[in-house]
Amino acid sequence: MRKVSRDRGYHHGDLRASLITASFELLAEVGLRRFSVAAVARRLGVSSAAPYRHFPGRDHLLSAVSAAAAHDLRSAIVAAADRAGADPSSRLASVAEAYFRYVVRTGAGFHVIYAAELYAVPDEARREQTRALMATLLELASAVGVPSHRQAVALVEAIVAVAHGYTTLFAEGFFAQGALTVDATAARAVAAAEALIRAAGDR
Repeated sequence: MRKVSRDRGYHHGDLRASLITASFELLAEVGLRRFSVAAVARRLGVSSAAPYRHFPGRDHLLSAVSAAAAHDLRSAIVAAADRAGADPSSRLASVAEAYFRYVVRTGAGFHVIYAAELYAVPDEARREQTRALMATLLELASAVGVPSHRQAVALVEAIVAVAHGYTTLFAEGFFAQGALTVDATAARAVAAAEALIRAAGDR
């Protein structure tokens, strides 16, 4: 995950990269609804006009964040699947853990990666990364033996929905009373994904 110094200094020429990194930090802290170009600029200690030299507006900055998030999330999913071993069901269930951990850390889940406001932004780099992410998810789902592409899509949707639900509840303090850690909550997300996979196999 990209890091920006709390001093908010940046070397000449890499403001674009710093804006993207600061955007992740802001999303993790305040969420998509309160995300703004002005807030990112303040975080970096630059003028409110400086980001517009690289991004025409909020949606274009968010598009660059989406591309980076899709790339990084896909890498996290592939790594988690590899750690899970050869069993297709375990590999697919590991998606829930990878998603949960990534979004808890960055705030950039599918609600950011596939934000409706981005569909009007002609950003082929983002589209390439989101297509690669979805292709990886569908490949993992198809490997468990679902009989059709449509059912693979439905299984991916269900697992991501469960993982995102755990992410949201964790962020909002739902598990605070039970004092569940990130690790314990990630394990619950995986268990829920495993139940979905078993149910899909029973149909």
